[in-house]
Amino acid sequence: MLDGNFRKSVETVTLPTGRWLVRIGFSADVLTFSGLVFSFATAWMIALGHFWIAIVLLTLTGFHDLFDGPVAKASKRASQRGAFFDSVMDRVTDSLILGGVAYYLTAHGHGQLVLLPFAILTTTYLISYQRSKAESLGLAAKGGLMERAERMILLGVGLLAKPIFIPVLWIMLALTAMTAAGRFWRIWQIAASADPPMTQAGRIHHHSSRIRRGLSRTSRR
Repeated sequence: MLDGNFRKSVETVTLPTGRWLVRIGFSADVLTFSGLVFSFATAWMIALGHFWIAIVLLTLTGFHDLFDGPVAKASKRASQRGAFFDSVMDRVTDSLILGGVAYYLTAHGHGQLVLLPFAILTTTYLISYQRSKAESLGLAAKGGLMERAERMILLGVGLLAKPIFIPVLWIMLALTAMTAAGRFWRIWQIAASADPPMTQAGRIHHHSSRIRRGLSRTSRR
């Protein structure tokens, strides 16, 4: 949601800051990697139950994630390699932080609730995969109620006080699941309107092509 609706207004602040960071010697890859380090520290503080320290570290993690793109643009070194590195590190960051949440729940005797952060993580991966697959097919897939920025903000709210931590996790799971379902439906509708029904001749050609590819693979074994 924030990514889709407020990116232009946010960039009026982040782009000048990105140029300043480049002038003092930062690169996008350095910010991405240091953000990973801060996410590990965030996860560790959550695991130990030091929530206020975790909020500070989570904010710093978000700062790195917010500015690595503007730094890449300002340095004129934006690349597919950098985008790939950033995307993979985002997934690692999500795994670390929710792993810290799982450890905290286990250490404090919450039993089966340890599955809650893993359910959130699985659903967030589904959201990411839907966007990745849709964009590989040339379909628009941005937007949604609970994207990565919103998840980090909501987690920060949950870290404000231990009594609300688990209820906030349930809210995060519900909103993330709604986002995944909404994105699936939106992409399904776009794909249906963009992809004309295959004719009978087309189906025969598609089927025969699959058979030829299968025979070709068999002959190479």
